[in-house]
Amino acid sequence: MTASPRPLHIDFVSDVVCPWCVVGLGGLETALGALAAEGITAEIHFQPFELNPDMAPEGETITEHIGRKYGSTPEQSAKNRAMIRDRAAEAWPGFEMKMGETSRIWSTFDAHRLLHWAGTVGLAEQRALKEALFRAHFTDNRPLPDADVLAEAAEAAGLDRAEAARVLADGRYATDVREAEALWRSRGITAVPAVVVEGKYLISGGQPAAVFEEALRKIAGEAL
Repeated sequence: MTASPRPLHIDFVSDVVCPWCVVGLGGLETALGALAAEGITAEIHFQPFELNPDMAPEGETITEHIGRKYGSTPEQSAKNRAMIRDRAAEAWPGFEMKMGETSRIWSTFDAHRLLHWAGTVGLAEQRALKEALFRAHFTDNRPLPDADVLAEAAEAAGLDRAEAARVLADGRYATDVREAEALWRSRGITAVPAVVVEGKYLISGGQPAAVFEEALRKIAGEAL
């Protein structure tokens, strides 16, 4: 295959408390690494999706949350967490996912505002912040509504911590995030991760790298 004339445009619609989004991003990036030798590249734009837009500020333990939302028993929840941890370790080597029964699920609206800001700085900065937020939540079990936690994540991603704090304090990009969330819902996105390629090809869920690789190779042949 000849080199693509331009990168594929990929919208990665996701939430930072979604463990399958960790799996999906790891699989997607592994696939893109393999496809680079074929001249297939992509630009990933992270788009907001709140799994729990009405979550209280104090959050909820993962066991309570999964039980209330899906009717899972604590035993079923623990089994599912172990399975997802294994998938994450396979999809994203080096990413440590620590989800215990006392881990909490949080509101992520402010995290999405910060990600939107990072996207105005650059795609690399947005990607770095996405990872920092994943690690803050899944590895360090930090409270995501806490402005200091979010500012620390921005700093870890190489962004200006003081500016991140100002973004959080003044409510910047709230309208942009709400409009983006509404847009993706209007396009039929009801679960994440949703990987939308070239605005029209959908790859759903935390797929293995091989699935992403096959799909992106086919899309590149059709779209570019």
